[in-house]
Amino acid sequence: MNYEEFKHLEEVSNPANPFVKGFKDKDNNVIFVEPSFYTQLTNFKELYNEKDFNRIIEYMLILMKEKHHIVFTYDYENPFINIDNYIYLEFIDLCDKLKIYIEDKSRGSDYGD
Repeated sequence: MNYEEFKHLEEVSNPANPFVKGFKDKDNNVIFVEPSFYTQLTNFKELYNEKDFNRIIEYMLILMKEKHHIVFTYDYENPFINIDNYIYLEFIDLCDKLKIYIEDKSRGSDYGD
């Protein structure tokens, strides 16, 4: 799968987990984007709006320059990839910082026993 939002960056890989896409900028800042994080990101674009989606992408790139080494993960307690000296951020971390609020409409079954 191509991650079009990061096509301007050099693609890198981690031999420990080839399923997680990595990207490096000209200053050797590196991010890894786990597949489930990317699914959250693309689903957000479809369900909400492109303006906020673009804000999230821009913020990811700003963080890349500020923090230098980041893994964007679905669950920081159980990441797909473990790399020392990397910061782990979840999708909701970005949304909260940007004041983009996502309503969690999931709930238990209405059917009962």
